[in-house]
Amino acid sequence: QVELADALEIQPMTMARLLDQLCDLQLVERVQDPNDRRAYQIFLTPAAKPHLAEIERVSALMREQMLSTLGSEQVSSFMRTLIRLRTGLLND
Repeated sequence: QVELADALEIQPMTMARLLDQLCDLQLVERVQDPNDRRAYQIFLTPAAKPHLAEIERVSALMREQMLSTLGSEQVSSFMRTLIRLRTGLLND
């Protein structure tokens, strides 16, 4: 949970509340980490699969709409720039 909160750049308590809600909806399950009794591993349940498919569908549609006005070279340049920015942020 702590690693997930760090990756999402949110407070661990916020992550815990979000996970509580997702557990209540039976979309994720917490399993005690076999190597650390204080830690839990988070797993998606089969019930999360339709939600993930919808997220992917909407994401693809948004990408298509956002990039539709750019030519292929512009899209390539834009993607390279985004990758450089992400790499720079991850290295800080």
